[in-house]
Amino acid sequence: MADALLDASGLKCPLPVLKAKRSMKPLFAGDVLEVRATDPGAVADFQHFCEVSGYTLLESRADAGVFVFRIRK
Repeated sequence: MADALLDASGLKCPLPVLKAKRSMKPLFAGDVLEVRATDPGAVADFQHFCEVSGYTLLESRADAGVFVFRIRK
């Protein structure tokens, strides 16, 4: 279960990651953000984003053309 949801469908790189970064700010440590994106480049972008930011990528999956990412702060 996610503490916050971000629908970044239809947005192209780097907007999904930039919006996720902004959405993470008000969350508490341990909270989970779920992001939905349609840009295939988001897979690599979110892996890199989590590596450099120190967040944990809990899940990365594709579901009918929609990429779902679950990130723990």
